[in-house]
Formats: sequence, C-alpha cells, structure tokens
Amino acid sequence: MSGLRALLGLGLLVSSGSRLVAAAGGGRCPARRGPPAAAAAAWGGGRGSSASAMQSPGRSGVKFLSQEEAQAIDQELFTEYKFSVDQLMELAGLSCATAIAKAYPPSSFPNSPPTVLIVCGPGNNGGDGLVCARHLKMFGYEPTVHYPKRPGKALFEGLTTQCQKMDIPFLSEFPSEATLIDELYGLVVDAIFGFSFKGAVREPFGSILRTLEQVTVPIASIDIPSGWDVEKGNPDSIQPDMLISLTAPKKAAQHFAGRYHFLGGRFVPMALQQKYSLHLPPYPETDCVLQLP
Repeated sequence: MSGLRALLGLGLLVSSGSRLVAAAGGGRCPARRGPPAAAAAAWGGGRGSSASAMQSPGRSGVKFLSQEEAQAIDQELFTEYKFSVDQLMELAGLSCATAIAKAYPPSSFPNSPPTVLIVCGPGNNGGDGLVCARHLKMFGYEPTVHYPKRPGKALFEGLTTQCQKMDIPFLSEFPSEATLIDELYGLVVDAIFGFSFKGAVREPFGSILRTLEQVTVPIASIDIPSGWDVEKGNPDSIQPDMLISLTAPKKAAQHFAGRYHFLGGRFVPMALQQKYSLHLPPYPETDCVLQLP
C-alpha cells in the first residue's frame, strides 16, 4: 500500500496524519440536509410556485433534453451566437466548481485542505473538469487530476498547463483500489463523458468506472453520469451524489437519485431558451448556478 501511495504523488502525506482521515467515513463529506434556503426561495419566488409543485424539475416545467436536442443547442451556440468552445468551457467549469463549493464547502471535509480527485475524459467534458480543477484550487480545495487520454489540441494542452502551473498534481495511474480513493479524497468529480457519449465504454475508462462504483466518498458528475445513456440512464453504473446539469438537464437526469442536482452554465440566450422551450428557472441574483428541487 505504501508503494502505491508514493506512486500517486499527491503531496498529501508530507505533513501530518490529519490529511488522511480513516475515521468519519474514510474522509467522506458529512451528509448535508436540504437545499440552501436562498436557492429554494429563488425558485419558488421567481415562478410563483407552491412547495408541492417544486418536488421535481419536470413538475416545474424545466425541459429535459434529448441527446439530439442537446447537440443542436450546443451547435447553435457555436454557429449562430458565435460562442467559442473555450469560452463555454470556462463558464461550464466555473459553474461546476461553484456548485461543488455550495454542496461540499471546505468546512464539511474532515481533511484540510479538502482533497478532490477529478477524473477527466478525452472530450469537452474532460475540459470542463480541468477548468473545474483550476477554480477549485482557487477556492481553497486541493484537487488532483487523472487525465489518461489527452487530445492533442492546443485548447486542452493549455488547460493542462494552467493546472500544472498552479501545482495541481496529475496522476499517471488511477488507483485500482476504491478504499485508497476513500482514504485520500473527500470527493470525486466525474468529468469523463458528456452528452455526446454513445456505445460501449472503452478502456481505461471501463476499469475506472468499475472502481468508482465501489467508492464510498461522494461523486459529483458533470452534465451526465459517465457510463449512462444520455436519455435512459444506467442503474448498473456509478450513482453520483451530485449532478451538475449544464445548459439544461438531459433526460437521464430524471433517473438521478442523489442529494444535489444543480443547474449550471448561465449562458443560454433568452431567444434560444424560448426556441427550445427550455423553461429554465431564474438564477438567484448574480449566481452562475442554481440548485434544483
């Protein structure tokens, strides 16, 4: 076990045993109850909805997107509204970090600084994860990234460099034992696959997801829990504690049973919201995220 810890190169074993808390659920964030009052008030006050009408996003009129609709909106943002990929990725990653900070504040972690493992896939979802890691570092967390399949594009190389320059460590190998993840981290961020995912999960991500199915620390998934069908979900894959839906929830979100469902990415123009009948709830004040009931 000691050899594997050294291999991870986390910089977490150097000062005191306080960073590795085997007690209190092996480093888990303690359970938190209910949505923040401000978010609930913003939802109910903005829509004039009763508490009974807020039991699920669908009942409040928010549209759950099919894979085709999600891709069409994304494409229109790029072609008609002239957003760039890196622009939307920055907004999405910041939203994810902000939502995580609201659901799992540093004070809720038994270890200090609060340690987070971010697993990034080869596409834009992985890019969101890299941006999220950078902002979590700025928020006082201690992120570590595993990025096994890196696209040879300047955008992703730049995001990687930014993280490295901020002393965010990258794991060359993924921990094969769920218990080690539970011991070293208080949260895992799933940034592997997004709404464009189809087909079977290929290695090394199949093995990674099988390990994540066994962890006991919370998992926060970006947009879609990895391994899920974008519309049908997947009861046999990971079951995250948190889901951060970007732009609008996808149909798979109807199968999400975790504690925290956030809407992030406050960048969809009103005309586009109306065209696709998204019925997005009002964000509170200047926030870039909103907790859904």
